[in-house]
Amino acid sequence: MSIDAPVAVEVGLGDRTYDILIGSGLLARAGAEIARRLPGTRAAVITDANVAAAHLAALQASLETGGIQTAVITLPPGEKTKSFAHLEEVVDGVLAAKLERGDIVIAFGGGVIGDLAGFAAGIVRRGMNFVQIPTSLLAQVDSSVGGKTGINSPRGKNLVGVFHQPKLVLADTGVLDTLPIREFRAGYAELAKYGLIDRPEFFAWLEKNWVQVFAGGPERAQAIAEACRAKANVVARDEFETGDRALLNLGHTFGHALEAATQYDGARLVHGEGVAIGMALAYRFSSRLNLASPDDAARIESHLRAVGLPWRIADIPGELPDAEALLAFITQDKKVSRGALTFILTRGIGQAFIAKDVPASEVLSFLRENHPKESDRR
Repeated sequence: MSIDAPVAVEVGLGDRTYDILIGSGLLARAGAEIARRLPGTRAAVITDANVAAAHLAALQASLETGGIQTAVITLPPGEKTKSFAHLEEVVDGVLAAKLERGDIVIAFGGGVIGDLAGFAAGIVRRGMNFVQIPTSLLAQVDSSVGGKTGINSPRGKNLVGVFHQPKLVLADTGVLDTLPIREFRAGYAELAKYGLIDRPEFFAWLEKNWVQVFAGGPERAQAIAEACRAKANVVARDEFETGDRALLNLGHTFGHALEAATQYDGARLVHGEGVAIGMALAYRFSSRLNLASPDDAARIESHLRAVGLPWRIADIPGELPDAEALLAFITQDKKVSRGALTFILTRGIGQAFIAKDVPASEVLSFLRENHPKESDRR
């Protein structure tokens, strides 16, 4: 894709409407794009050590060209960075830089950095401007769009946070070439999710074109843009997840429980891998409840295996808590309402729906059937 012709996807939120720009080479024009929308501002760039080593110099040069003075806060990589301790570090760093409310917090990294930096931007000085420059596939297609920010608690994932929309999202598809293959695969799970929710033709397209998406051709930008359009449409309808935005959590209830069960150890399980297993479990659980055909679950599992993603609990290395403990993590999930279990289930490929009051006994039985140790004892 030409640097001169990025794809623009609009997130329509009235006077808070913003653009997602998608294309190769956007990092070089980040300063100009930000300065055009937020002239005369200074910025704090929040990043992690891995992204800083690969791309920070290029971003700083671009911001300098755009006349944007910056302070940089570099954090450790990994899910464990989404913590109170690192939130405090970011907040203190922004205040130490003497940035004002009208200045900018720039999230420059994957989903962890985006969530943490966005949360800090939402609370420092009761809300600062916020720009997302996502550097992972997962962040480009999902977490950078829609304003969900937050950190993890030992009691569960993303339980502390705010809704705080960015002013701009710059998704440079070229930076994805430096991603480790495992991280790219993890992001691909979120791409597939949009097809499984309500775009069956997109899932079928991914089944045919996933190799090209991985290779970095025009299909990659096409897939990212399609995912961003899907999410932008949902966010515009339901910004604060009081309705059908919850559909975007397909696979996340199971996935978040598995992440918590591994204590957010990225060596064992990263977020996108948890989502992949969670989606496969959601389709299998739907089949168990006679809502969907087992053929749909088999089709999804086949595709996840083809791209190299895990698709069952047994694919997670190391010991896991028992089914009762996994259920306890699920009941802490933020999608639980007054103790009732809410899941995103399905009637088929692209036919996801919100299922409320799901019996805990059914979930526990299902987890026992799919837990590698407990299923062996049955």
